[in-house]
Amino acid sequence: MPSLDSLPILDFSRLSAGAEEATAFRNELRDAMHEVGFLYLSGHGIPQKLTDSMLEISRRFFDLPEDLKLAVENVYSPQFRGYTRMGGEITDGGVDWREQIDIGVERDTIAPGDDVPDYWRLEGPNLWPEALPEMRAIVSEWTDRLSSISLDLLRALAVSLGAPEDTFDAAFAEHAFPLLKIVRYPGESNPDPVQGVGSHRDGGVLTLLLVEPEKGGLQVEYQGKWIDAPQVPGTFVVNIGEMLELATNGYLKATLHRVISPLRGTDRISLPFFYNPALDATMPQLAVSPEFQAKARGVSADPGNSPILETYGDNALRYRFRAHPNVVEAHHTDLLAKQSQKA
Repeated sequence: MPSLDSLPILDFSRLSAGAEEATAFRNELRDAMHEVGFLYLSGHGIPQKLTDSMLEISRRFFDLPEDLKLAVENVYSPQFRGYTRMGGEITDGGVDWREQIDIGVERDTIAPGDDVPDYWRLEGPNLWPEALPEMRAIVSEWTDRLSSISLDLLRALAVSLGAPEDTFDAAFAEHAFPLLKIVRYPGESNPDPVQGVGSHRDGGVLTLLLVEPEKGGLQVEYQGKWIDAPQVPGTFVVNIGEMLELATNGYLKATLHRVISPLRGTDRISLPFFYNPALDATMPQLAVSPEFQAKARGVSADPGNSPILETYGDNALRYRFRAHPNVVEAHHTDLLAKQSQKA
């Protein structure tokens, strides 16, 4: 592979600019996700006014008094939604130096039962701060628009690999399980780097990330080196997760990445959006063309990490358990007992 100084940039609007441009976009999308697993996406059509509103409401949330943020702390949510205080999440065995609020799809809860898979406990409501009543509408529009872009990207990837365009529709189109994290990284690097988020691969399918303008911190692993991926104006950073790598037997690449804390005296707002299938969905194995099958690398394996499970909900629940032991202790000790019996 060639050396890489920056992530590739693709213009999403080419997908609707005629057959020739759409084919070229799909092929470039496939190649970028095969070689790097990350790219910048421009031409996405998100109005700047909505982007500004998202960043503003995020700032206003983190500016709330501590007691108002803790009123929606995730320990009150069996679905792992709500606010996570500083140092309250673990990645790669280390503490992430950030605060955040997790927001998912608003659905009714599903009662546990002997014949009910454990992952259905993740379905349920969000925790919204009473002091910011407008937050729900802004976030909902943001989530809807990014979900639409994400599904179009998945359809483009399917076509580019020789599979039917609707390959992913059954898993995503009706009952997808997206998650938005609104994150604030306080400055802790001084100047030696401090972990904002530890090295990891995303566990879902597709991630779209927006960071405040002119802010960096994200680093992507490529050929054994860390490449800086600062925010490029007018773009999202897009990467694939382990479930999409699994669906292509490793032809598409879920890439290691990490976040470095900003310098002391500064901070950074980050909006990672994770587009995931329905909790009970089994990721389809793409019937990719032989030329791509021959270049599939198999699924990545990190020493000490559990294998990727076929049903998305099983993976999602496992990730939440690992990252938020406080919520597990408050709401899911019965599952801990069940897991210890299996061990």
